[in-house]
Amino acid sequence: MSDPTTDETVQRLMDQYAEIARLAGGLAHEIKNPLSTIRLNMQLLAEDVLPEDVEDEALLSPQQKRVAKRIAAVQRECTRLQDLLEDFLNYAKVRRVDLTPRDLNIEIAEALDFFEPECERAGVEIVPYLDPDLPTVRLDREAFRGALVNLLLNAVQAMPDGGQIVVQTRALGDRAAVYLTDTGLGMDDATASKMFEAFFSTKPGGSGLGLPTTMKIIEAHGGAISVQSELGRGTRFAIELPAVARLPKASSGSGKEPPMDADERR
Repeated sequence: MSDPTTDETVQRLMDQYAEIARLAGGLAHEIKNPLSTIRLNMQLLAEDVLPEDVEDEALLSPQQKRVAKRIAAVQRECTRLQDLLEDFLNYAKVRRVDLTPRDLNIEIAEALDFFEPECERAGVEIVPYLDPDLPTVRLDREAFRGALVNLLLNAVQAMPDGGQIVVQTRALGDRAAVYLTDTGLGMDDATASKMFEAFFSTKPGGSGLGLPTTMKIIEAHGGAISVQSELGRGTRFAIELPAVARLPKASSGSGKEPPMDADERR
């Protein structure tokens, strides 16, 4: 039986997002059509003014080089706008989550397995400490995995020279907590306080919508997300989700005990 308080919270959030979603749909229609027209016309223009199958730029005249550079700049900006539009629509749409009782440890373990190759390429080690006594939570598997992978990707990008991500779960009374702690570059307090603001980004060319979208997904689950960070030491994201009646236990933990309390790591 679902928690009435959680259901009311989810419905309230969905109602708040409904108007934004409606406006976003209209915005998408107004932007996509002219943007597609611009991209097509730039492609046709390139075909008209530049020689076909010329890979060596040295074979182009000075005027052709200038034209090619300007066409490429417009095409690049069109691509950036298209990506930004898609990120915005993903952020603005109503989160119609399908909440089903699930073992959070299993969902996290599967997401970590999925993300492991990305970590190996970046020289990042994932260390899981999954609490075997974690209560059951209600999840939309696809949406929650998307949020978790986005946090993992942010952690990897904060460690350009490699490092470690500690993923810990813990029971907190009537809630289940997930902590993701990296050994990356970290942030100052002013930057960390803006991480969930739409369009705020510390990455060149970033849309600034990844973490706000992640926050919306967690809130649609009736949960909350927060961040703590310190320059030169790393960042920790904390997620708390409401617990429900327990599912039969399955082997999902790593079998390890955390070296210290999650709150003591910061």
